[in-house]
Amino acid sequence: MNIWIAIAATAVGCYAVKLAGLLVPAGVLERPVVRRLAALLPVALLAALTAQQTFSEGQALVVDARAAGLAAAAVALILRAPFLIVVAAAVAVTAGVRALGG
Repeated sequence: MNIWIAIAATAVGCYAVKLAGLLVPAGVLERPVVRRLAALLPVALLAALTAQQTFSEGQALVVDARAAGLAAAAVALILRAPFLIVVAAAVAVTAGVRALGG
């Protein structure tokens, strides 16, 4: 029964956030600070999610094969490789480090 309460609360929360976004006056959205924040916020959230998924396991901070894969992806991005090459490099390096016992 508790799962249905959580699902209902999540649905109501999502609806409330969507409604709040629709009720914001257009003048507020046109402010330079708000526009800049709206452009940078998704990048910051994605970076935080990537760091959390790469360097944590439960409650512990870990550095393992995932970090090597992330480093390989960063190098590929610096070299301006296409997205699929970036992903392939990360996968290959992570799998290689794990195969070597890391």
